[in-house]
Amino acid sequence: MSDENKKSNKLFYSIGEVAAMFDVNASLIRYWEKEFDIIKPQKNKKGNRLFTQRDIDNFHLIWHLVKERGMTLKGAKKKLKENRTETEHNFEVVQKLNQIKDLLIDIKKEL
Repeated sequence: MSDENKKSNKLFYSIGEVAAMFDVNASLIRYWEKEFDIIKPQKNKKGNRLFTQRDIDNFHLIWHLVKERGMTLKGAKKKLKENRTETEHNFEVVQKLNQIKDLLIDIKKEL
């Protein structure tokens, strides 16, 4: 997942753009869309999925639970249903700590 794609001013993202953000196949994005009801892309007249920033944020949260914390999809769904606010807060803390870690690594390289 690249840092430059985390936040943007775009209103909608294609499935290809979302897949590129997470360095995964579009099939995983479609699968998670089916599995998690918090991801609700709009569709254009051609039927192409259009993901909002909220969908992207939800993908980040799911990615954190499944790929970084090693939870099963069932476990991630349960965690989001039972403790969404706490889960979001913990995810934000992890993001901030990773930013601090990256900053310290950059400082160390400059020494």
